[in-house]
Amino acid sequence: MMNGPAKGRALIAYSLVALGVVYGDIGTSPLYVMNALINDAGGTHALSSEYIIGSVSLVIWTLMLMTTIKYVLLALRADNRGEGGIFALYALVRSHAKWLIVPALIGGAALLADGTLTPAVTVTTAVEGLKGISFGSNVLVHDQEEVVIITFAILLVLFLIQRFGTSTIGRGFGPIMVIWFTFLALFGLVNLIKAPWILKALSPVYGIELLFSPSNHMGVFILGAVFLATTGAEALYSDMGHVGRRSIYLTWPFVFISLVLNYLGQGAFLIHNLPMTQHGSGYNPFYQMLPHGVYLFGVAIATLAAIIASQALITGSYTLVEEAIGLKMLPRLKVHHPSLSKGQIYIPAVNWILCFVTSSILFWFRTSAHMEAAYGLSITATMLMTTLLLHEYMREHWAKIWATSFVILYVAIESIFLASSLVKFARGGYVTVLITALILITMVGWYYGDNLRDEMSDESKYLSLADFRDKLMQLSADDTVPMYVSNLVMMARINRNHLVKRETLYSILDKNPKRARVYWFVTVNNTDQPYTCYYRVDMMGTRNIVNLQLYLGFKMATSVNLYLRQVVNELMNQGVIDEQPQKYTTTPGRKVGDFEFIFFKEHLSPTSMIHGWRRMLVQLRLFLQNHTLSPVQFYGLQFSETREEMVPIFLNDQRTTPLHQESVEHTIKAKK
Repeated sequence: MMNGPAKGRALIAYSLVALGVVYGDIGTSPLYVMNALINDAGGTHALSSEYIIGSVSLVIWTLMLMTTIKYVLLALRADNRGEGGIFALYALVRSHAKWLIVPALIGGAALLADGTLTPAVTVTTAVEGLKGISFGSNVLVHDQEEVVIITFAILLVLFLIQRFGTSTIGRGFGPIMVIWFTFLALFGLVNLIKAPWILKALSPVYGIELLFSPSNHMGVFILGAVFLATTGAEALYSDMGHVGRRSIYLTWPFVFISLVLNYLGQGAFLIHNLPMTQHGSGYNPFYQMLPHGVYLFGVAIATLAAIIASQALITGSYTLVEEAIGLKMLPRLKVHHPSLSKGQIYIPAVNWILCFVTSSILFWFRTSAHMEAAYGLSITATMLMTTLLLHEYMREHWAKIWATSFVILYVAIESIFLASSLVKFARGGYVTVLITALILITMVGWYYGDNLRDEMSDESKYLSLADFRDKLMQLSADDTVPMYVSNLVMMARINRNHLVKRETLYSILDKNPKRARVYWFVTVNNTDQPYTCYYRVDMMGTRNIVNLQLYLGFKMATSVNLYLRQVVNELMNQGVIDEQPQKYTTTPGRKVGDFEFIFFKEHLSPTSMIHGWRRMLVQLRLFLQNHTLSPVQFYGLQFSETREEMVPIFLNDQRTTPLHQESVEHTIKAKK
């Protein structure tokens, strides 16, 4: 147990990590939010004090309502053993109603889509600050073409280093973000003094008035740009498991004040410089308000903050995908642990898909102004889905009147934000919708295809393991049958009443009977808790038939070989199963024999009576199953003896028409 001072130091350390991990996305929003609002106004020449004050007011109160109240004060309380995020929240409430899988799937798909957009828009915005700036007699970046090339190089390096793990680099993120937020606050305050009446924006009245003001040509749809200020709130909730709730409580006031001061400073700078001449879409008040002497430092620290934000989104995508796999929403993928850190993971397939999509977005849109049109739509959808799931959690843990008030208020607010973001569909939002749809189709196909396959399978396709217990014992003791292997492991789910798929027992008894000393039937169960790791054994009244149920949390690695070795030795030490001494071995005194793992590769039978969208979902599920990570890789059995057998699956099996044999005489007459 840590004493008081030790706890305090640990909290400060976690708080420093939180600044580097949690706030990257929301912390870089000042780079592009005011730029997007200027574009919505029609350019700098169309700006007025009323528009600027109202816009800053909307930004501040969006941060207050969406980030501070919804996520920091409410959502962080809904943790699953310390883990946060939409999938952890779904795991808490999924027993309440079946329909809750819908917002979980939509929200998860949209959040993964956001992970492809954030790196492109943040790094591009930061690098654009260098365009046209001279260093001595040399211009650092001449045009947008060079911006795109530099941004691509930064992103490519970022994706390349993921495989080595980023725990060492991550230790430096916190101090850099402390400098970044201090920089935001300082130069926001410096500019605020030039037009102190910008402080009117602290009142929500000016923001509400702007929504209906003639100076605002976008009307309520201006909220599509305003919403960009709070896009990192969902990531804040998702990253709670890395840094802890208390460290977020401790650091958020500092972050919030820094952001508010910077937005006020940008607004004051714009008011102070009215009337302004026409500037193109690349005009960014964040950079324009910086004194000449610190401009290059501002671009450098902004670029570092953008890289940190991108890093956080990339690693956050790994975590999100790993959780989705654990909840059976996505196909199995190979997960690496590049460091000793428990939370440090790397998923190669996700990394390179993100790299390809992010780079494609960069080359398609080319400027941050164009990317902003696509940005925000996906995260709005995620926030709306989180609200629905959070309402279910609040109904159980808080007074129902508070839960109802919460869902009514936030569904209304987020629906307006979503509608405002959809207005930008033709200007780039279609890219977000397309990426989200592709991810969602994959998730729906995997989840519902699996459910349909199980629901429509004929019950006769299942056999009771208990009914074949004696046959398995007889086969194991039959010296006339050659010994196939010491331990035969069937990776097959054992259902209630010891039901197992027919092909499992068919493989052992009918396909050249497989004689073994011990028959293992292993079921891997994923639990709602993140770090569960235990097992249960049912010997079925024997010494050589083992119904092994492994219970693993949705963040635990599925290394069946390692777990099975522990179980075998424990059961032998307890005298539950017999030792298996080996005559020929390199390990003296070895008491555990060899293993072979049996897997089945499924294909939909042509005789299955399933049509339409149901057939498409099942076929998509089987396609993904057969073309993604193999069971051998998923279960960590690359260095184990394995065997794969092909089996058809029959759904609503069509009965074949009975054949009858014609008599020989009838056949001769027919020929004549």
